[in-house]
Amino acid sequence: MRFFCIEEFGAPLAAAEKPQPIPTGREVVIRVKAAGVCHSDIHLWEGGYDLGAGRKLSLRDRGVALPITMGHETVGEVVALGPEAEGVALGERCLAYPWIGCGQCQTCRDGFENYCAKAGYLGVHRDGGYAEYLRVPDARYLLPIGDLDPAQVAPLACSGVTTYSALRKLGDQIERQPVLVIGAGGLGLMCIQILRALGGIGAVLVDLDPAKRQSALEAGAIAAIDGAAPDALAQIAEAIGGPAQSVVDLVGNEKSAALGFDALAKGGTMVIVGLFGGTAPWSLPLIPMKAARIQGSLVGNLAELRELLALARAGKIAPIPVTRLPLDKANEALIGLREGRFVGRAVLCP
Repeated sequence: MRFFCIEEFGAPLAAAEKPQPIPTGREVVIRVKAAGVCHSDIHLWEGGYDLGAGRKLSLRDRGVALPITMGHETVGEVVALGPEAEGVALGERCLAYPWIGCGQCQTCRDGFENYCAKAGYLGVHRDGGYAEYLRVPDARYLLPIGDLDPAQVAPLACSGVTTYSALRKLGDQIERQPVLVIGAGGLGLMCIQILRALGGIGAVLVDLDPAKRQSALEAGAIAAIDGAAPDALAQIAEAIGGPAQSVVDLVGNEKSAALGFDALAKGGTMVIVGLFGGTAPWSLPLIPMKAARIQGSLVGNLAELRELLALARAGKIAPIPVTRLPLDKANEALIGLREGRFVGRAVLCP
């Protein structure tokens, strides 16, 4: 099997070959049909996250061992089953849930493997989908997709479930007022569709890129606003009908967090998803004075991905734009994503 892996942080991915994996125990091997290229892959490729003030979170220090094959948004066809595997059949096409924990701690037993302190994420701690085949540790992490398009479904494993989980944290407020969504990339476009599927009023998108703002409008956004405009806050308030009770920051840098907080109503909630980096830009007294709730959201759990996939299979989520690329273009896909050249999602299709 061919695969592309990180041998050195920051260096081009290395193309290599090894034998097709043979599953043991409860393991399942799938032939990869689609592997989404996510902005988190860029952070992994570069070796860490910008913590601001000259500090960096090192992924090597956080347990990421090289070489590693990236790819945590993967759809594949089941081609081999371990002797104890059950729940999927040979030939079935499935979406792989990547946010796997230890399975033993209280967090995992409560259904939040994505928060496990001993994580074994596919494409981060275990080899992922930038390959022709993927070994999945248990069939319970494989969700059948029926006749859906693998390239359209693959992004649900990260961009989809991440926005779904973030919106769920806003409760029924999404039914009373539009949600301010900062960032109109793959996650932002997915957010528009999921809000509609959940019965929300809609989304007001903010992005610096005019092409992405146009794409957001075409996807059904109520409005798409240039975050760098001098009257951006006034435009946001006009589009929403007042201060925002709900903000989802899909960028997560100092400027996006500052804009989201400034747009937030008293008693409002801002959920931060993006990981672009920096330090918090708010004055501490303003948080209690505004009675603001600021919450982080890290991907989503297995139950949430099952719920999201059910919405997709029911036709309630329109697909976002995808650019399909062969596996050999893995390096070009990462560079293009880092330079902002893709609308929606780039997907490797071996």
